Amino acid sequence: MATVTLGDGATIWFERQGSGAPLLQIHGSAFGHRNFEKLTPLMRDQFEVIDFDLPGYGDSHGGVAPKGFDDLADRVGELIGALGHDRVHVHGTSFGAMVALSLAARHPERVDNLVLSCFLLRYDRAARMMRGTWKRAAAEMGMDAVADLTSVAGFARSFYDRPEAAAQLESMREAFRRTTPEAFVAATETIEGTDLSPLGPTVRGPALLLAGAEDNMTPYSPAESGVGMAQLASQHPDWRSEVLDRCGHYLVIEQPEVAAGFIGDFLAQNT
Repeated sequence: MATVTLGDGATIWFERQGSGAPLLQIHGSAFGHRNFEKLTPLMRDQFEVIDFDLPGYGDSHGGVAPKGFDDLADRVGELIGALGHDRVHVHGTSFGAMVALSLAARHPERVDNLVLSCFLLRYDRAARMMRGTWKRAAAEMGMDAVADLTSVAGFARSFYDRPEAAAQLESMREAFRRTTPEAFVAATETIEGTDLSPLGPTVRGPALLLAGAEDNMTPYSPAESGVGMAQLASQHPDWRSEVLDRCGHYLVIEQPEVAAGFIGDFLAQNT
């Protein structure tokens, strides 16, 4: 575990595990790097896995607050260089997938292969209403309440029958507590005000799309008011898409072994 300071003065916490080609993972809007606590141990035998906290999350702090996904993508591009890499494989999930897509569009020279899991390019009205309840919970009750609300929407129903469900939910609460309500609300409002659909046709190179069949937060095919991974896949018939059965939004937590298998095979085939 270490930190690096970016040009704007932000101190970014990061951790490298394993060896091999570098794989940078970009977390969702409330988690910080613990989003990948189940996936990273499965990937580090094949890759040098780099997990980090985006500005305002976990142990990253300082600097100027990012202004939208372009700014976040620029910060991540700078981070890659600061870590000593010219190019890396990139996996972003949820909010992190939006950052990753923006990175691939703005800084293609930094991205070898792209993995995007569980996200929308433009939120439909149902997703906006859902996130509105989370913002109110963050402001009025704190991040434990946000963790519980997102868990209801984020996991497949069968997840709650697993013996490890209670422990996993508590782990999520612990991770969410490291994000301030203000940072979470700001990220949510950034998401709600963003339409990344124009970027879809501009991104080049190999990519893997991962989705959960029971993802009620960012469904593979959203309502007409939104744009999702199904539309992105239609723009790139050469991209690989996998929809995991009996799996919700928290794909990297619910089915990490399956996700690791798809990601590892995809990157091996395109390296």
